[in-house]
Amino acid sequence: MKKAEKAQNLYRHLEQAYPDAKCGLEYQNPWQLLVATILSAQCTDRRVNLVTVGLFAALPDAAAMATASQEQLEELIRSAGFFRNKAKNLLLCARQIGDLHQGKVPRKLAELVALAGVGRKTANVVLGNAFQVPGMVVDTHVKRLAKRFGWSKSENPVQVEKDLVGLLPAALWTRAGHTLIAHGRACCKAPTPVCSQCPIVNICPRIGVQRSR
Repeated sequence: MKKAEKAQNLYRHLEQAYPDAKCGLEYQNPWQLLVATILSAQCTDRRVNLVTVGLFAALPDAAAMATASQEQLEELIRSAGFFRNKAKNLLLCARQIGDLHQGKVPRKLAELVALAGVGRKTANVVLGNAFQVPGMVVDTHVKRLAKRFGWSKSENPVQVEKDLVGLLPAALWTRAGHTLIAHGRACCKAPTPVCSQCPIVNICPRIGVQRSR
């Protein structure tokens, strides 16, 4: 089989192993997902979900957040870590959305990554989950699995994203991100994978390479 066919076959087995894989962040609209994803940097989804309950009760939308003070926002998100920098980005992002996008989260990658605190990972999370626009999310789990599976040799997330979208059809990109993250958390951990619990150990390219040595 060609590389893309092998990748898609492996992915299908992963999808069967993690049928309930989905975005772990809780949100009710694109703005809430954008904020939650910005907050998720160096923070667990569980913690973010606890933080956003109070945050959105106090500042329910971009317009409300744009009028908040840095100090107020810092207090609301303090337990999410790196709260000063995140508060600064969220305030500027809220104001950009009001000034440049009529208060609505943009639906284009280029417009999303132009917002404060938004990189390609965050943009793809929003596109795929809030707007159903295919987006390949590359976080630390996805990057690690891509290398172990032989799907990408790069350490650069942008290049890893390019490699993955070249192997998997667009219809799978959003779901693939969730599935790979689920597998990375459950079995294919850093620094050492738990192969004894792996649902795809019999077809794992990494194991095949080790056995051939």
